[in-house]
Amino acid sequence: MDPKEPFLSVIVPCYNEEEVLAETYRRLTSVVTRHGWSYELLFINDGSKDRTLSILREIAAADAHVRVLSFSRNFGHQPAVSAGIRHCSGEVAIIIDADLQDPPELFPDMIDLYRKEQANVVYAKRRERKGESAFKLWTARSFYRVINSLSEVPLPLDTGDFRLIDKHVIREFKNLQERNKYIRGLISWMGFKQVPIEYVREERFAGSTKYPLSKMLRFARTGLLYFSKKPLQVALTLGFLSILVGLGLAVWVVTGIFFRPETLVPGWASIVIAVVFFGGVQLLTIGVLGEYLGSIFDEIKKRPEFIVAEQINFDENPS
Repeated sequence: MDPKEPFLSVIVPCYNEEEVLAETYRRLTSVVTRHGWSYELLFINDGSKDRTLSILREIAAADAHVRVLSFSRNFGHQPAVSAGIRHCSGEVAIIIDADLQDPPELFPDMIDLYRKEQANVVYAKRRERKGESAFKLWTARSFYRVINSLSEVPLPLDTGDFRLIDKHVIREFKNLQERNKYIRGLISWMGFKQVPIEYVREERFAGSTKYPLSKMLRFARTGLLYFSKKPLQVALTLGFLSILVGLGLAVWVVTGIFFRPETLVPGWASIVIAVVFFGGVQLLTIGVLGEYLGSIFDEIKKRPEFIVAEQINFDENPS
């Protein structure tokens, strides 16, 4: 490795994190300097509307180890992580959110495990999640299990983007061409040697969650569409079932005419039920196809995943 390149890149996506950034920087710096690693702290400002960017400018002006990418608008958490991976220069990179729910103090254990196991990925598995509602815990638990059951690639349960990745994973990630990424799924898809490390997820240090229900649902949609064709298979199965039901109804009606005409009561109920059933199956199937076509449409436009409006400290490589 070039001695000018840092050993560790810490990738920190930020969106409206003015209340926590100073503490995030303090704790990150404390951990990495205490262990003597050469490092860079790569903050990605995802179009924040508060003072996040101005605070990052101040921090970067005082510390050449801090690098900042600022997007032209809010592109989302996954594009921010993607930008960090594409622009990092370390031997290994650790992805961590700015809210301090994932503790930077876990870094030494992650790096020790990476070296001991000669692993390519060390992913942090949540043993406990503090300060989250029962609804959030239930939906998160359900999401990971549903998407894992549908995915064509095994995905580790109860994990987020908090993980260590080595130079091999970073290199292969940079070769990926898709725009709408489900990064934790893509890293699992790559293979290599991946090992877990368990931890307790803390409450947010300050501020509020940047992942309301609407964003969680969009995130789940992306993960489902990009890692499973099973919804298409379900639609196909429903289509076959509707055909069988239709044939069964036809046989029932025809046999009734000849063998039990007294049981056939004229009316609209059976017609309405049949129309509603088959119409629902058709709309469901069209909707599933539409989601996949929409994803294909997004990809073939080949628009950039993100647009960087400003870069800070990218001409320097502190050791």
